[in-house]
Amino acid sequence: MTYYLQNYGSATQDHINEQWETEFCTLIHQLQEEHPDIQMYSLTSFSLLRDFQKTIELSRSAIVVCLMLVLLAATLSSSMKDCLRSKPFLGLLGVLTICISSVTAAGIFFVTNGRYNSTLLGIPFFAMGHGTKGVFELLSGWRRTRETLPFKDRVADAYSDVMVSYTMTSSLYIITFGMGASPFTNIEAVKIFCQNMCITIVLNYFYVFSFYGSCLVFAGQLEQNRYHSIFCCKIPSEEYLDRQPIWFQTMMSDGHQHSSHHEPDPYENHFIQHFLREHYNEWITNTYVKPFVVILYLIYASFSFMGCLQITGGSNIINILASDSPSVSYAFIQQKYFSNYSPVIGFYIYEPLEYWNSTVQEDLKTLSYGFNTESWIEQFYHFIKVGNISASNKTEFINLLQNGFLRKTEFQHFKNDIIISRSAEELNIIASRMYLVARTSENTQREVVELLEKLRPLSLIQSIKFIVFNPTFVFMDHYGLAVTMPILISGFSVLLVLILTFFLVIHPLGNFWLIITVISIELGVLGLMTLWKVDMDCVSILCLMYSLNFAIDHCSPLLYTFVLATEHTRTLCIQDSLKEHGTAIIQNVVTFTAGLVPLLFVPSNLTSTLFKCLLLTGSCTLLHCFVILPVFLTFFPPSKKRHKKKKRAKRKEREEIECIEIQENADHVTSV
Repeated sequence: MTYYLQNYGSATQDHINEQWETEFCTLIHQLQEEHPDIQMYSLTSFSLLRDFQKTIELSRSAIVVCLMLVLLAATLSSSMKDCLRSKPFLGLLGVLTICISSVTAAGIFFVTNGRYNSTLLGIPFFAMGHGTKGVFELLSGWRRTRETLPFKDRVADAYSDVMVSYTMTSSLYIITFGMGASPFTNIEAVKIFCQNMCITIVLNYFYVFSFYGSCLVFAGQLEQNRYHSIFCCKIPSEEYLDRQPIWFQTMMSDGHQHSSHHEPDPYENHFIQHFLREHYNEWITNTYVKPFVVILYLIYASFSFMGCLQITGGSNIINILASDSPSVSYAFIQQKYFSNYSPVIGFYIYEPLEYWNSTVQEDLKTLSYGFNTESWIEQFYHFIKVGNISASNKTEFINLLQNGFLRKTEFQHFKNDIIISRSAEELNIIASRMYLVARTSENTQREVVELLEKLRPLSLIQSIKFIVFNPTFVFMDHYGLAVTMPILISGFSVLLVLILTFFLVIHPLGNFWLIITVISIELGVLGLMTLWKVDMDCVSILCLMYSLNFAIDHCSPLLYTFVLATEHTRTLCIQDSLKEHGTAIIQNVVTFTAGLVPLLFVPSNLTSTLFKCLLLTGSCTLLHCFVILPVFLTFFPPSKKRHKKKKRAKRKEREEIECIEIQENADHVTSV
């Protein structure tokens, strides 16, 4: 049963209609409880809006848990046993920096009359994945600096290491999502999301290098003055610690005091750095491991390719609604039990028409051909034919329609389908309507979309001016628009990013490897999410745009460090790259994925899509950074032979011997 409510365009009328629909839904719910043997499903004009925004209410507690997990992961991954050089608060402050910038962006968005929708739920996760990468790279750059330098010089060196790469990746984010915010995007939710994302990325950039940079300076002052990294108290001397209990020594121990001259860099004791240096780097570059990595990549590529072949155009709007919402139940039952026919399509003729003209009658038959129709026109023509009545001109036609046809009991329900006006004592049919139903097969949704794509252009080229409408067309329109324009935008974004990487030629082979890696990650995410039953809706399209930038964010420092390295062999170069950037990559991906886990428990299809796409993005990026690239770069160009020749030439030119002679007196050291 379909009810139509009058609406004259006023805000008061909208409010009254919304109240009526709310009472209607409440009544249906009460009737369902009173009669459990009858299943009733309702869909109103406000149902989609309510059920779409319901995800916000369902995910509030999950978002808080996500933040707690991210804070915990960032704090733990930044800690060390060394109480002087451990930086747990810098990890914590890094996450808070991104949170503050996201809140600022949201404030700017709402001050400028921005409209919030559930799609914006992904922005904090997107911002966190990019922002914490800059935070951990900055922290890693600080730890790579020499400890003997003044803390101001150490901060300057850290900035010089990180600022260029983070500036470039932030620019790519703005370019990619800026295209999504352009007028070419025909989905309003995607446009609003991209606009807010651009604001967030800009604020992220300035907050990381201003607020978090000042936190780094403060931590450097504490470290230079030998203050405890957690309790902010002076670290006692070694003699004092030796007289204290074990638990006190563990809490207040300075690891550098006990380090030997063979390990001058105390930051090498960080557990992730230690694992990469002592265990993982040697293992992944082992000759016997490489064949298995090649087989693993072939399996990954085959599954990705198989998933890409199964991509189908269009999606269902219920995939971005709360799972247990009335709209989802209604759409599911409609598709399951009533899919033999299309929805009842309202066919509205909105201009005066010569219905008594035989040519017009033939045009109407042509437009409704193939449909089952509920039409006053067909019934009236049949009424004329059976009665053998003449209605060849306007006066006879309208007179017979008013005084004969519509007065019959069986035809009185057609009164609401015809609007007749009187002007200067002349009657005119200014508008009318009829209903069309199409017979469909199992794939109802696709066929109805094709039907709409055929009917709507006809309304522009035919002499009869009409529109077609049904309340469920919002499902069909979303299905039709879900892939076409967003895929085009993401494709242009990929093309633009690849072109920019060619212009920013740090190293030609480095750019080539970056392009190949990004394409591999993007196709992997696309194929695997298809195999994981993720539809191509606006949320998944946005996640694909994000995975492109996420891959560049993590792979570009690793690749460019490798191609610019001057070690003797490719194996040593990739090991140095992993030692330099591996810790920051692991910290960021682990922190990022830890924050996604609570989304799995939110009963909403939108958060489920967000979880699956972002988890695949993090996993595929981590796989390429730590498994595929370290192996493939060891037996593909660029070659390091030229660096061998340069080093040999330098060795011949410069013969300099440095040694340290230690006398019996430990305090007396001479350099020769």
